[in-house]
Amino acid sequence: MWQEFCYSQVVELPVGEMFHMKGNEEKSGSLTNLFVARITINKGEEDELDCRGYTADSVKTFIFYILVLLTGGLLLLVVNWKPELHCYLKKRVCALYCAELVLIKDKFGNAAVIPVQLINEEDIRTTEFAANSYHGVDAYPDESDTAVLTMEYSQPVRFFEHQHTRYFWDHSRCTFNRIEDLSTNVKCVTIHDEYHGITEVEQKQKLLLHGPNSIDVEVKSYWRLFIEEVLNPFYIFQVVSIILWVLDEYYYYSAAIFFISVVSISISLYEMKRQSVSLRNMVSTSTTHSTVCRKGQKLEEISTRDLVPGDLIAIPAHGCVMTCDAVLVAGTCIVNESMLTGESVPVTKTPLSHQEDEEVYSPLLHKRHTLFAGTHIVQTRYYGTAKVMAVVVRTGFNTAKGSLIRGILFPKPLGFKFYQDAMRFILFLAGIAVIGMIYSLIIEILMGAKPAKIVLRCLDIITIVVPPALPAAMTVGTVYAQSRLKKSGIFCISPPRINFCGRINTFCFDKTGTLTEDGLDMWGVVPALNQCFQDAVRDVRHLPQEAILVCMATCHSLTLIDGEMNGDPLDLIMFNSIGWTLEEPGQDTTKYDTLMPTIVKPCTRRSFHEDNEPFEVGIVRQFPFSSTLQRMTVITRTLRLGHMEVYSKGAPEMIASLCVPETVPENFHPMLHKYSVQGFRVIALAYRSLDSKVNWHQVQRISRDKVERDLTFLGLLVLQNQLKPQTGPVIRALRAANIRTVMVTGDMTHTAISVARNCGMIPMTDQVCIVTAYPPDRDSSARVEWEYAELPSDDTENEQFESELANEDNNSSSSSTHLLSTPNVKRLLPVKAYQALSSSDPDQRYHLAVSGKSFATIHAHFPELLSKICVKGTVFARMSPDQKCQLIEHLQTIGYIVGMCGDGANDCEALKAAHAGISLSEAEASVAAPFTSRIPHIECVITAIREGRAALVTSFGCFKYMALYSFIQFASVLILYTFGANLSDFEFLYIDLIITLSIAVLMGYTKAYDQLVGKKPPGSLVKVSNLVSIVMQVVLVFIFQVTAYLFLRSQSWYVEAPANKDLNNVNSWESTVIFLVSSYMYVAVAFCFSKGPPFRKPIWTNYPFLIDILILFGFSTFLLMYPVQAVEDFFEMKPLHEKPMTFRLYLFGLAVGFAVVSNILEVIIVESALLKPLYRACKRRQKTLTYKAIQKQLNTSDWPPVGQVTFPTTNGCENVNDIHIVMDSERAVH
Repeated sequence: MWQEFCYSQVVELPVGEMFHMKGNEEKSGSLTNLFVARITINKGEEDELDCRGYTADSVKTFIFYILVLLTGGLLLLVVNWKPELHCYLKKRVCALYCAELVLIKDKFGNAAVIPVQLINEEDIRTTEFAANSYHGVDAYPDESDTAVLTMEYSQPVRFFEHQHTRYFWDHSRCTFNRIEDLSTNVKCVTIHDEYHGITEVEQKQKLLLHGPNSIDVEVKSYWRLFIEEVLNPFYIFQVVSIILWVLDEYYYYSAAIFFISVVSISISLYEMKRQSVSLRNMVSTSTTHSTVCRKGQKLEEISTRDLVPGDLIAIPAHGCVMTCDAVLVAGTCIVNESMLTGESVPVTKTPLSHQEDEEVYSPLLHKRHTLFAGTHIVQTRYYGTAKVMAVVVRTGFNTAKGSLIRGILFPKPLGFKFYQDAMRFILFLAGIAVIGMIYSLIIEILMGAKPAKIVLRCLDIITIVVPPALPAAMTVGTVYAQSRLKKSGIFCISPPRINFCGRINTFCFDKTGTLTEDGLDMWGVVPALNQCFQDAVRDVRHLPQEAILVCMATCHSLTLIDGEMNGDPLDLIMFNSIGWTLEEPGQDTTKYDTLMPTIVKPCTRRSFHEDNEPFEVGIVRQFPFSSTLQRMTVITRTLRLGHMEVYSKGAPEMIASLCVPETVPENFHPMLHKYSVQGFRVIALAYRSLDSKVNWHQVQRISRDKVERDLTFLGLLVLQNQLKPQTGPVIRALRAANIRTVMVTGDMTHTAISVARNCGMIPMTDQVCIVTAYPPDRDSSARVEWEYAELPSDDTENEQFESELANEDNNSSSSSTHLLSTPNVKRLLPVKAYQALSSSDPDQRYHLAVSGKSFATIHAHFPELLSKICVKGTVFARMSPDQKCQLIEHLQTIGYIVGMCGDGANDCEALKAAHAGISLSEAEASVAAPFTSRIPHIECVITAIREGRAALVTSFGCFKYMALYSFIQFASVLILYTFGANLSDFEFLYIDLIITLSIAVLMGYTKAYDQLVGKKPPGSLVKVSNLVSIVMQVVLVFIFQVTAYLFLRSQSWYVEAPANKDLNNVNSWESTVIFLVSSYMYVAVAFCFSKGPPFRKPIWTNYPFLIDILILFGFSTFLLMYPVQAVEDFFEMKPLHEKPMTFRLYLFGLAVGFAVVSNILEVIIVESALLKPLYRACKRRQKTLTYKAIQKQLNTSDWPPVGQVTFPTTNGCENVNDIHIVMDSERAVH
């Protein structure tokens, strides 16, 4: 009775609409929510899921199997293709809390039926579990809530696993939630205070919940792969077609198709198996056991598969490969993260500090304390007999590495219009087949054909009009392009993405390591003294032995590994430039309280004080660099000094904000601007002295915010980052091809603008408007300010600075000189209070530059401006990895086909989000990118786009050819069916295998064109020119085949074939003439659709295809003009050699005439300007892409509003000119 009541009370509600009540209202709402049958999981996120509950229904199941018998098993195939039908036909909707299985649908429409698994409640009933292990499931709610308790204690814990992620039933909220680990909603203080090791019982309980700590890539057996592949609709169609041809006595043809299908599926199975094995080997690790600490400080060795969140593990002194994500709580590790980040430089990981206690732990924000799965621990450092300890926070597929592998196993579906149109066109062909079936049915009934033959002939029409090889033929161009990309050092894990490359109209680039060289060169230091900048010091070894030099010597994360210095490239350049030495901790601990720090000291005569005491500085405490904080800090102690000192370096604006204002030079911003606008990398340096009472123990416990304040500004460290030689030519080539280029970087805005100008992304004569957005505060609402950036000119206004840059040392490289020989920078003349940039003026082009903070503010408070900024933005600086991804996705939202090129893990999400993401790194993190290039520069972008265009054009050509092949054969069969005739077995075999297969395979062998042109290949099969082309070619086919038949009937010697009720009269004059004429048509349309430039090389460069065309044309001519009786008998042709040569010449002329007219029509329809007005008229009726509409709007308005401040509007007004106020005229120029 209770179960029946549950099912009768089923309701469907999204999670957002479920009750959230307090007190008695909450209790009454709990019972209502308990019967929810449909919810939305992960609402608003990328992996949003629609979840419905189902349970067994005996009546539906009985009816289902009756239908299976009646349909001969066809229903099982349909259910296999559409999993949701399994629920609709066999199950009934029920409340989720008691569902036996759930139907999951993602936001892309993909469905999956997943069984609900159960865990015995007694196996996991512990206080520790309820408090810590299972945040997403309230296993023990308020006992007074009887509505919930009734069901909670009568049923075990329920969960399902979707794409290697577990979702548990949350009784308190009546929904399924992702199981949470220590990476979510756990404070740092909790990790310190509560995770000192778990018992073996707790470990087993957690293992039931979280599953094994392994990233197992399933390698299916060949038999299972075979079954799954054979059940593919394509192969089912092949099997049905082969059976049909056997019944129709086409034995040779069906045997040949069967052999080809077996070879095709064998190759496919081998490739699938090989890729699975390769991925499994890539993610496997040699580490099989870990040492864990149980409560009571007992150490125990267990399998790495048994690790669970909360385990306290000891990191081996000799290093290891991490199998889980863990946060360091004691000791230091030097980690090689190259497989994850692409950075070959080892990284020092420090323990989670107590000053971060109140922060919520995040693997991303606290990555300097986190050891990630897949990374290699090179060294561990600890004191005495202590162990380096870490708390496991994530395991299995929930780790950073696991999420990457999930991205590979379950990629985001492609939404390419070409494939959507292809499916529509196949349905159109099916409609044509139905018309042909009706015509054939009428003719055969009138002829008195046998019912069995009528059925076979009608079904045969489908296999003719919708050729089984059509899907395979469409991928030929992609396969060849993938092979050519591999030879060029570009590897593609998602071949369909190659076609996307052909349609790209916007390409985004990271800056450092992508557009510019990885390394930096030291340019010099600009010291600050008495609130004034001093002259730049080019040779930093000549700096006085003062705070600024000590800051450069100590404020870094360098370490020695096997006697070799390793660390961040910037730190290495800074430290090596001053000529100091670094020593790791030794045995002597008498000089520095209780522990020996890392020591740095000069290696020159300045190594000693004036009284011959050694000048040594010990690094006592290090606060690692954080991209969020934009700085790093160290606490040091100089030998003989009675106090410790703090040294910081980081982003100039950030460091200046932490300094005492009186120490920051008044011309700080102009000086910073002077260097950054020239493309230099600028780092600010600062320090402060600590009270002499502060000792080592206090330093180890002091919080970062108490250290990084009241600093004294020391000066600017200036480094230069050179463009890669290939960057400029590639950017110019892309712009010439009308492909928009965008820079997305984490560097400073002015530096990014300078690099954009130097590489040609922003022409030197174009204006740049810097968009600065401020979030709301107590005094004002959110606002956006629009200011000019400086415009390079040929003037010599800033001669003093130019002379500094010109005074290069004799040892300076020529590349450095070239970098600095950019045009002078001139401040624009004062403008009026309001001056808009009119983009309608072709001579006044403009670009927008936006910082990450401004991007976030605009996204939150000015959504009406975001699309406009994305359309006109060229430089997006100080962008976080998440913001890079958001930018890519918004560009896609407004209609752009977006490419992305980057070189590190920071770009990983953006690379995956882009239509075509190209990683210049071979790191494990980059394997999720569709393309990985061994070419270390952006020339690979040109190669990928060229190959993408060639592949796309080839796919169009192959599709059009296969469509025409179907219509040619369709026309032939309809004409022959009219007279009870048909083509012979070997005639079909010659057409389908010898002609069509060879042409379809070799057509895509034509290589990509050497240059990029401004024109892009079409992206839609239903483009008017394509449709007109196909229709005209089909009409031409019918006209010429009917003409050939009428010409045959006009011959005096022609005798009509006797009626044949079996419809198998293959040895007739009708079938002979139609076969010969049509064989020329297949070759003619293949040549017609093999277009060369501007996307592919000329057809004559494809030697195999050209030779194939000539051989096929020659053989068809041989059959027509000089037939041999043995050949005629083989093809079951009439004795054509007995008929006049004149008749054969007329047929040859007819075939040649078709080829000529066909090619002329294609040129007129596709390439000629005659029909372009018609195409434009049809295009105007189509929906305009969003970004084009925005461009059109901006081109007719005075935007952006330079010199104004934009405030948010509450009425969603799109006309931003209505919500501006005028700025001070002097602020209109930045």
